[in-house]
Amino acid sequence: MSHAGMMGKRVLVTGAGTGIGRGIALAFAREGAAVAVHYSSSPAGAGAVVQEILEGGGKAAAFQADFGQMEPLQSLAGAAVAFLGGLDVVVNNAGITMNRPFAQTTVEQFDLLYAVNVRAPYFLTQALLPEMEKSGGVVINISSIHAYEGYTEHSVYAGTRGAIVSFTRQLAIELGPRGVRVAGIAPGAVPVENHYKSTPGVDLEQAIRDVGNTIPCGFAGTPTDIAGVALFLASDAGRYIVGQTLIVDGGTTSWMPFGEQFKQPMTTQFGKGYVPGL
Repeated sequence: MSHAGMMGKRVLVTGAGTGIGRGIALAFAREGAAVAVHYSSSPAGAGAVVQEILEGGGKAAAFQADFGQMEPLQSLAGAAVAFLGGLDVVVNNAGITMNRPFAQTTVEQFDLLYAVNVRAPYFLTQALLPEMEKSGGVVINISSIHAYEGYTEHSVYAGTRGAIVSFTRQLAIELGPRGVRVAGIAPGAVPVENHYKSTPGVDLEQAIRDVGNTIPCGFAGTPTDIAGVALFLASDAGRYIVGQTLIVDGGTTSWMPFGEQFKQPMTTQFGKGYVPGL
């Protein structure tokens, strides 16, 4: 029997072709849920996730949608619900990051991050609401510790993550009386290969160890760490958690990082390849 009570549940995970979304999709499938795997620009990754679920005896299919546009949101909602036969859980995980000095940030970059990170989960959830009301479903919004602490060159990204925390709180009180529970997760450092695409030749394992050395718990998080919390929030064990965003960060936001790193420009460029002008 499923420990998380997910057997037979119908789940949509956005941004599930890579990273945290991939880990969440696989975790729900292992617990017996049918999973709609959304991706934007990682068809190979999404296909691999689906294949792994199918080989494990589960039910899954991949669905492409560009969250920078409005039209695909309705299409994704309809296609996912049709495939799953309804919906019990949506995990709004899809998002893009970018670091850029405040003085150099363009309107195009600002608009793209807010479209993908804020507008898309807002209107996708709206499109899915009728099905969620039928099932008494759960909405899980993925934010970030950038919503709670400042970091160099992240003025746009941090703003989108803070918006998700506020959206989660507000939506929870509006949808709670309609039988839909809303909660969120703010992950700390969870290094994945995409983070290092802009740094050719990097030793990924060493980079992850280096990140872990800066975290109080002594190691960097993994998608599995976040997936376990998502399963908990989606289950009856998390039924009294409403409107809250759980910080899952190995202690990062609990320490006072006195130092002068914030005065230095960043040496890594996030967002290359999908944010214009980088």
